[in-house]
Amino acid sequence: MIPVSAPGRPHPVVVRFTAPRTVDVAEYEPEPLAPGHVRVRTLYSGISAGTELTAFRGSNVYLNKRWDDQRRLFTHGTRTFSYPVTGWGYSEVGEVVEIASDIASDVDADHVVPGDRVYGVWGHRSEAVLTAATLAGRRLPDHVDPLVGVFGRVGAIALNAVASAELHLGENVAVFGQGVLGLLTTRLATLSGTKVVAVDALAARLALAETFGARHLVDAARGEVAEAVKLHATAAGVDVAIEISGSYRALHEAVRSVAVGGRVVAAGFYQGEGVGLHLGGEFHLNRVQIIASQIGGLPSGLAGRWDVERLHQVFMALVEDGEIDVRSLVSHVLPVRDVASAYALLDERPEDALQVVLDFRDPSAPA
Repeated sequence: MIPVSAPGRPHPVVVRFTAPRTVDVAEYEPEPLAPGHVRVRTLYSGISAGTELTAFRGSNVYLNKRWDDQRRLFTHGTRTFSYPVTGWGYSEVGEVVEIASDIASDVDADHVVPGDRVYGVWGHRSEAVLTAATLAGRRLPDHVDPLVGVFGRVGAIALNAVASAELHLGENVAVFGQGVLGLLTTRLATLSGTKVVAVDALAARLALAETFGARHLVDAARGEVAEAVKLHATAAGVDVAIEISGSYRALHEAVRSVAVGGRVVAAGFYQGEGVGLHLGGEFHLNRVQIIASQIGGLPSGLAGRWDVERLHQVFMALVEDGEIDVRSLVSHVLPVRDVASAYALLDERPEDALQVVLDFRDPSAPA
């Protein structure tokens, strides 16, 4: 092994949900380093204001049903996850501090080495043991602020939604929801050559959407959302709508906003029954397509040329080239010991936050 960390280092820590709306930090035993693996010490971890809050609140389907991977069905009975839920999270960035000896001896391989800063998915924990192969394409250049690494996964999610939309140069696109994912989607759709109508109920987020390239802004709090969207596109409607807030009412307005035969990409993580979504109106009469976008896979038309790893690398290349200013989306960086305050902020005062990041660099984080 090639260690960089000093001996006597404290036990690693991990964030856990012990019950709905109850979160703390606990110590755990370091994982042994297996052949082909590396140890990464976490610098930052971004909190997802969508998927993660469903686990924090207890509404996540995995906490209430079991996922049958073979049949691709959720079934009743035992649940996939139950409290305590440990190490949720999918937006991490860290530094490689140790590599297995078999990797170190392979001088010809393109692998990470101690000191490399990498981004990936290993949950809200202060260190992780990962395969070197999964991190080979996840290095951050030295000149890039490591904080931007927390956007690797969410950027891939937004790019996947844009890929699912099959956008064409000059088309009109409405993006419903201007949180972190929505703003990234707005920027990516703009870079694709489309004219974006940004929709949200918060003025501050609409203002950011304009800086991210939106041509027109629609305040959802004023009502008559689809009507307003069509005023900024054509009377027939936008070519495509991307709903990424996870709101059924927003999905309904997205359906109402598109032209006959238009496409709606449902990229939000919808919870519970579809209250506010009515399929007997415009959806039926205008023959609207609704397409699900989820980071587990890409549209079938891209198979063979694109995969999830390419989504990550393309998005992060745009960040590194200065095409997308993700740093401006970070509203709070909190020590991991303040994790309860971080989740309470997102849960109770979402209008006051965008990307909330946990800082793991402080070794004194309590158990």
